[in-house]
Amino acid sequence: AYATGLWAGETSFGGRPRGGLQCVPYARQVSGIEIRGNARYWWNTASGRYDRGQRPEPGAVLAFRASGGMRNGHVAVISRVFGPRHVQIDHANWEGPGMRKGSIHHNVNVIDVSPANDWTAVRVQIGYDEGSFGRTYPTHGFIYNRGDSGTLYAQTPRLQTRVLEEVAEMPATGAERRR
Repeated sequence: AYATGLWAGETSFGGRPRGGLQCVPYARQVSGIEIRGNARYWWNTASGRYDRGQRPEPGAVLAFRASGGMRNGHVAVISRVFGPRHVQIDHANWEGPGMRKGSIHHNVNVIDVSPANDWTAVRVQIGYDEGSFGRTYPTHGFIYNRGDSGTLYAQTPRLQTRVLEEVAEMPATGAERRR
């Protein structure tokens, strides 16, 4: 039971695709951003169609540049923002220790290591060890699922909504009151 439009590559015996799930159709379906073609072209293709910027937002697509072993680039969808330099992504077709190429991976930590704090260089969590990060990957920034306003969004701190919980204190015992 494979979702239509998620698989890329030729079909093999039994109709199961060879090569597994690719990052582009996965990011397109999850984010709603309708861009086609290799991930390396998403940033430029988004120009004039979708807002782009350097500020992470849930649902935005992080566009990786083509480099080294990623000659076609990579795209991943932001699932959670922890702070100005730490997010989690959901993505497909990423390979690493304990990770099978062609699979979907959820809640993968990514940190911004760019000198200007602009998300142009990141490190991605290795396997399932939350404190272990791989090499540095160059990125363009984020593509947002909204029309292009002609403005690139700069990195700005974003106020997070906090839920405050009222906590009652336990009355002090006789021994604690005498101290």
